[in-house]
Amino acid sequence: MTAIEQTEAARPRGTRLPRRARRNQLLGAAQEVFVAQGYHSAAMDDIAERAGVSKPVLYQHFPGKLELYLALLDQHCAALIQSVRAALASTSDNKQRVRATMDAYFAYVEDDGGAFRLVFESDLTNEPAVRERVDKVTNECAEAICDVIAEDTGLSREESMLLASGLGGLAQVVARAWLHSDRSVPRDKAVQLLASLAWRGIAGFPLHGSETA
Repeated sequence: MTAIEQTEAARPRGTRLPRRARRNQLLGAAQEVFVAQGYHSAAMDDIAERAGVSKPVLYQHFPGKLELYLALLDQHCAALIQSVRAALASTSDNKQRVRATMDAYFAYVEDDGGAFRLVFESDLTNEPAVRERVDKVTNECAEAICDVIAEDTGLSREESMLLASGLGGLAQVVARAWLHSDRSVPRDKAVQLLASLAWRGIAGFPLHGSETA
């Protein structure tokens, strides 16, 4: 059950929940409000109302709006990093690895909760703590891709990281563009198109130890 589903299940006022369940409920409500309104327009009153709790209950778990926003960022940044790592580990076929990794980004932006907007389209990126988390998710995804490139090609860490950053950035930007185009191309087709483009590029770097012209 997602945080938003937990919110829906626990919305009536007066319901006593275990602390972890209440925290998840509040995070789900906050996600809905932040995605719909943006950080600056959202108010703690809105989040408490959405969760069906009093403001004192909300403040028992989160001392302020920024702390609540950062908790959501931590949760959803970790989810993308985990998805990218899982995609890379899902096969030893590098062509399929590229496709799986591209699909991980598409799945992330397609999630009904819209959490990717908090990570990649935040209106609070001038806040150092937010910028740090956004940079971290970008870098950790690139590092995971870099590990595979460096191992398979024998390129230096620095060279591999440049290629990995390019692949990750490509996946993120195109997945968002696809979503904002109202998914005019079916997801499977969009992923295949992007994976083909990316594979034609990365396949130009031969496997370490293979014969080269």
